[in-house]
Amino acid sequence: MKNSIIGKKAFIGNNVYIGNFTTIENDVVIGDNSWIGNNVNILSGTRIAENCQVHAGAVLGGIPQDLKYKGEYTLLDIGGDSVIREFVTINKGTASKGRTVIGQGNLIMANSHIGHDCCIGDNCIIGFNVGMAGEVIVGDCANISGLTAIHQFSIIGEHCMISGMSRVVKDVPPYIIAAREPLSYVGLNITGLNRRGFASDKIRELKDIYRIVFEEKRNITFALESIEQNFVPTLERDRIIAFIKQSTRGIIKRTIF
Repeated sequence: MKNSIIGKKAFIGNNVYIGNFTTIENDVVIGDNSWIGNNVNILSGTRIAENCQVHAGAVLGGIPQDLKYKGEYTLLDIGGDSVIREFVTINKGTASKGRTVIGQGNLIMANSHIGHDCCIGDNCIIGFNVGMAGEVIVGDCANISGLTAIHQFSIIGEHCMISGMSRVVKDVPPYIIAAREPLSYVGLNITGLNRRGFASDKIRELKDIYRIVFEEKRNITFALESIEQNFVPTLERDRIIAFIKQSTRGIIKRTIF
């Protein structure tokens, strides 16, 4: 820990490694067994849970890049067992939500940016150079591939796969793969669902639901009515219906080339 600066009011847990030339400001909490690399900046209002890794050049808890921010007290919360790679920047919240939240078990790859008031679920993968604007919501177990740009207020559902170099300007419902330009539904995220232990009959159910949403050329209102009438209530069915009904930006479409 050569030439590192640690605020007197920072709380550092047990068995925490801190590299060289790192700055940890006051009002920072770092949980037990975490590893902080060289040249890291962890700024006031940041809370890092146990067993995390933060690699060289990362800047956590920076002031929001939002002209509406007026210096109000806000936070950045990072859940346990998360890995934050080189030169990642994550801003803290604004008065809108008060905090930026990164769940547990996430991998955020090099050079990615997560804007103010975003909420990332658990066990997500954020690829290299992903640019995430403010107040984006990402569900559990989502995989966002490298060089993807995500518009503010967008919502990405759980267990989604977003292909590399995508432009996300509409909401992406759960359990699917989204690709192409404009970003479109290209099928169910079968590989991801298999890895997460979804049974074959559950995958068939999801395929049948999304066939109605994306392939039968119905408007969304009639598609949802058909799903509610023809599928017994399940956790996944109800999550899809709720996601689509609550979307204010509208969901992506299926584009046929």
